Amino acid sequence: MKKKWDFEQVKLLFDSPLFDVLFLAQTIHRKYFNPNEIQISTLLSIKTGLCPEDCKYCSQSSRYKTNIKKEKLLEIETILKSAKRAKELGSERFCMGAAWKNPKDRDMPYLEKIIKEVKNMGMETCMTLGTLSRYQAERLAQAGLDFYNHNLDTSESFYKEIVTTRSYQDRLNTLNIIRNTGMKVCSGGIIGLGEQTSDRIKFLIQLSNLSQAPESIPINTLVKVKGTPMENNKDVDMFDVIRIIAITRIMMPKSYIRLSAGRKNMNEQTQAMCFMVGANSIFYGCKLLTTANPERENDLSLFKKLGLHSKNHCINAHNHRNINDIFKNKNIIENQQYYNAGK
Repeated sequence: MKKKWDFEQVKLLFDSPLFDVLFLAQTIHRKYFNPNEIQISTLLSIKTGLCPEDCKYCSQSSRYKTNIKKEKLLEIETILKSAKRAKELGSERFCMGAAWKNPKDRDMPYLEKIIKEVKNMGMETCMTLGTLSRYQAERLAQAGLDFYNHNLDTSESFYKEIVTTRSYQDRLNTLNIIRNTGMKVCSGGIIGLGEQTSDRIKFLIQLSNLSQAPESIPINTLVKVKGTPMENNKDVDMFDVIRIIAITRIMMPKSYIRLSAGRKNMNEQTQAMCFMVGANSIFYGCKLLTTANPERENDLSLFKKLGLHSKNHCINAHNHRNINDIFKNKNIIENQQYYNAGK
């Protein structure tokens, strides 16, 4: 039976000593995942800018004067070239975002063609296109779309301070439509919007208490963009990032947790802590829609230092087995299932 979380339970996790939370999160993480494996995705903006929404954090809103270059829907050849390159560089999933409030029915044949072509390359597919009608979601599912991204962003009570052009219920309705088509759900949020700890608690409860937890959960840290209402927001404490990653893992143990926007501003030590306590997915490449991301070479260097590998490149599997054998033979740790769980 699925565990239902309530406010007091999650508040206890936010109030507990950090090391206790981190230990619990890593124990759970190792139960469900190989702790040295990371899922790699690439994100491409297939239509940039001129979005009619008023999300106060977003550089693509037509309401704000930002420096992004506005682009119409990309030609399919350009998209497929990017997908091919992403696969060559090790990405397993190709994610595509369009700055729309919602797609139009006339866009569906084009989107369906893109999905089929990318899947023919042997990659998983994900799209984020705004709200969907049931008809549109069913067509995307029939075309073979694996994931649909639709973030909740924050708590329902704080949401109206961030977005007024759609309701929180609109987002929940879209998530329900996606789930009912059989597509996998990608949904997460942003910290650093000006929310309180109580909002972070309510946001995680909302995600975890959906009919099924999202298979993929992006945790974003606000990237402050000049020209948006949030360009002067207070910086997020990196210990808060580590804690929320850990609590997300505790509450949703079987989901992939993606360390997403804002990773460019994290040092290697912060990223390492996030990976240790449950983050096991990243976006790979120098750009996330319109914001900066770590260079590929930097990620490869960090992975080497930490002994991380993707599913497609198990470069450290042999070393992982050797350490495991040492633990078994020498009884170095009393409770060995914690180490073995991710195998």
